[in-house]
Amino acid sequence: MVENLRETRQGEVLFTDYTRGESVKKALSMERQDVLFEIKDSKLKGRGGAGFPTSTKWMLTAAAKSEEKYVVCNADEGEPGTFKDRVLLWEYPDLVFDGMIIAGYVIGAKEGILYLRGEYEYMLPSLEAYLEELRKDNLLGENICGKEGFNYDIRIHLGHGAYVCGEETALIESLEGHRGEARNRPPFPVTTGFNKKPTVVNNVETLAAVTRIVEKGGEWYKTHGTDKSTGSKLLSVSGDCEKPGVYELPWGTTISELLEKVGAKNTKAVQVGGASGVCLNKAQFDRTLGYEDVGTGGSVIIFDESRDMLKVLKNFMEFFVEESCGQCIPCRVGNTKLLEGVEMIEKGEFTFGYINKLKDLGKSMQVSSKCGLGQSSPNSFLTILENFKDEILNYANGGRNGK
Repeated sequence: MVENLRETRQGEVLFTDYTRGESVKKALSMERQDVLFEIKDSKLKGRGGAGFPTSTKWMLTAAAKSEEKYVVCNADEGEPGTFKDRVLLWEYPDLVFDGMIIAGYVIGAKEGILYLRGEYEYMLPSLEAYLEELRKDNLLGENICGKEGFNYDIRIHLGHGAYVCGEETALIESLEGHRGEARNRPPFPVTTGFNKKPTVVNNVETLAAVTRIVEKGGEWYKTHGTDKSTGSKLLSVSGDCEKPGVYELPWGTTISELLEKVGAKNTKAVQVGGASGVCLNKAQFDRTLGYEDVGTGGSVIIFDESRDMLKVLKNFMEFFVEESCGQCIPCRVGNTKLLEGVEMIEKGEFTFGYINKLKDLGKSMQVSSKCGLGQSSPNSFLTILENFKDEILNYANGGRNGK
């Protein structure tokens, strides 16, 4: 079944044929620092959304002085509208697990942990069976592929549906059996991560890209995408379009090009980056996907002219109020206040001065919240109010379109 699914997908980087273990064997034939330099040369940035250089994270962890180090694959994928990591794990586990093995070799780890989203529990039997195949092929275990002293294994840890655990330090807290809450930083996981040991935390797609880079080289990888955003990006496309699904496109693709590819018509808005991302209007569809313009972890939600953008915003804000861990005041109180503001607009009971204060609150949350949840949750509020202000302000007349 997996092979048939693969035949339906095409891509220049990830969605192409790969033989399990090839990149691992190639990496083990190289010095650790040479593998690291190949990753650095590729300019690969983390695919979870933050866009931090992968080689820098690995370099810091490799340099940390500790006999015990860990590789953690973040497969929590809790961002609304995102489902591309699920496709990678189900159809391309070889790319993901080989990437974890390569990471373990480079940083000197003995254990890798796949933190799997709780809603993906149905995938456990398949993934566990795949890990057993890797052990039988000596791609996991002792002296992997004959490399003396490289002893490394991978286990799977199931999450329990907390959105905040997509943040790397909250994920580590969960791995340790604690409540999922973000830690104060510094120290960072690269020196003080799981069990207070140096830890690399990478997204599923990032590790899959590592496998390709080792296989074909950093120079090859840079031929895709843009100078500042190299390679391709997997996009989970949903909403008002004829062909929703997971697409592999090079960075630098415009919103308009994406809309044409997925068969979107009469599009009013595109939410890039999930609920925590930005909402673009028609005038912005010429913008490009990339860290130099519109970055994204992978979610693209399309809304046509029939959609009420205030209802869309209310749905997002209700989600954040529910998912905030409540640890810090800017996020705990701020999201509640933003939702109250949306409800006031919905009833037509607001002043422009109050809306401006809420915008200031959202901007304060972006710089004062403890983790990425509170730092990014105001994005939808700020961009929908700005880019669809005429529609929103119609509620001042008693409802949508003055009705």
